[in-house]
Amino acid sequence: MMSGKHFKAHEVSCCIKYFIFGFNIIFWLLGVAFLGIGLWAWSEKGVLSNISSITDLGGFDPVWLFLVVGGVMFILGFAGCIGALRENSFLLKFFSVFLGIIFFLELTAGVLAFVFKDWIKDQLNFFINNNIRAYRDDIDLQNLIDFTQEYWECCGAFGADDWNLNIYFNCTDSNPSREKCGVPFSCCTKDPAEDVINTQCGYDIRAKADSEQRTFIYIKGCVPQFEKWLQDNLTVVAGIFIGIALLQIFGICLAQNLVSDIEVVRESCLFT
Repeated sequence: MMSGKHFKAHEVSCCIKYFIFGFNIIFWLLGVAFLGIGLWAWSEKGVLSNISSITDLGGFDPVWLFLVVGGVMFILGFAGCIGALRENSFLLKFFSVFLGIIFFLELTAGVLAFVFKDWIKDQLNFFINNNIRAYRDDIDLQNLIDFTQEYWECCGAFGADDWNLNIYFNCTDSNPSREKCGVPFSCCTKDPAEDVINTQCGYDIRAKADSEQRTFIYIKGCVPQFEKWLQDNLTVVAGIFIGIALLQIFGICLAQNLVSDIEVVRESCLFT
């Protein structure tokens, strides 16, 4: 009777153990890939040979996103893989606690974002304007801004005039740049008949009347366009976040279940 009980507990542990291992090995490999992409991008920009240049960029470096996400995925995947494979209670508990902290932070961020909508909007405006200033300083940041403006069909944080914040695009008399009083090409409305992107389409556009600008560039800012996109896709966004939350809760429960099984087996071994 006792041996049958032990066999059943062992079978349950094996199922959970290899499920956690298989899930986390994929997670760990994705983390390695994200870290590799981030380090490769920094290597291409010469950051790895000059570490002090990390702080030189005034705006947001998208490489940080790959490094932070990759680092978290690597740590979680490693703890989950080794913890499950070696039946290491410490690593499994670390996996559960770390995943629980991430879940709590996500939940807190979601509640705060809902309660302090206006503050979030102000911070988003500040973030975009700060990156507009650094538009030409980093190619990855430049590509990120161009993608955002093209995807949401917007220009600047709240309008095209936000590009006055950039030293190359401002309309001051002392600005010698050819891009003076212009906007990046990603602000331009697209002509389906054009196969080649006209990177000079935004030159001198803000020197024209507002009515004429509407013909050539997007007038709406990226903050209101993002709000509109969020409202139009609220069900999809909510579904994604709920799915991620359920996956995290499921992972925590499985890890805790495996820890309980390991401790039961160890205790039973001590009394046999």
